[in-house]
Amino acid sequence: MTSKVRTVGIVAKPQVAGRLPLLQDLLGLLRRKGVEVVLDGEAARLAGRSGLPVVTRAEMPRKVDLLVVLGGDGTLLSVARHSGRRTAPILGVNLGNLGFLTEVSASEMERAVLSCLRGPIPVERRMMLRVRLARNGKVLASFLGLNDAVVAKTTLARMIEVRVDVGGDLLTAMRGDGVIVATPTGSTAYNLSAGGPIVTPGIGALLVTPLCPHTLTMRPLLVDGRSGVEVTLLEESGAVHLTVDGQQGHPMEKGDRVLVTRARASVPLVVPPGRSYFALLREKLGWGSAPPNGRNGRPR
Repeated sequence: MTSKVRTVGIVAKPQVAGRLPLLQDLLGLLRRKGVEVVLDGEAARLAGRSGLPVVTRAEMPRKVDLLVVLGGDGTLLSVARHSGRRTAPILGVNLGNLGFLTEVSASEMERAVLSCLRGPIPVERRMMLRVRLARNGKVLASFLGLNDAVVAKTTLARMIEVRVDVGGDLLTAMRGDGVIVATPTGSTAYNLSAGGPIVTPGIGALLVTPLCPHTLTMRPLLVDGRSGVEVTLLEESGAVHLTVDGQQGHPMEKGDRVLVTRARASVPLVVPPGRSYFALLREKLGWGSAPPNGRNGRPR
């Protein structure tokens, strides 16, 4: 991405007052570089009376040339769902724990931001999900998500029964705790905890991962991203909920259908200088460091 960065937006995770010096460092850096700054409400609260413009997270991606997220993956997800065809690259600075989306550490922030200001900005576009909940032939709710859509029981109820169709063809009718439909980006989120595979972001696929299925043969499945996945709630014995990215959702009733398709919108995430996806996996999952010999650990 080669466009010059004239305006930078800053989004901050709530309750990170201990990270205020980091925010002040970022504001000082951007001020010295003569870059205009726009803040979301939380960043503005932390910055005090800065006199800088304040916009909502929904407005932010289309009003700036670069968006810096100070927080964890949840903070970045809250911004990503507002993505459209005109969306600024997002640089995630990790103030949380694991952080697969917010890859840059606090100590790496200045170098990463300066690299973006110099340009060009290296980005990786991540596919998103369009999720619709239908009841009696009418769409009740529609969501945009980066990680996943989950149909699952929400209480200590007995198992639920769902039907799963892929591309209009029946895949299975299964009993269990529910099912996850995830993007490759979401493969390292709930899908990973549920025993699903890790999928590199460039693969245009959808992951269908059962939650505690009441059959030994039901396994996670990788399907063509052009195929829609439909999950129908056949039977329930307690509260069942559709959740998108762990932040949005809607209660479900027997007969409800969840339709998951690849969205037209995508999210441009900034790729940190010198960082590969496999290096990220080694770091976040503790898979060990690369051997010292050769480029990226490969023997010469």
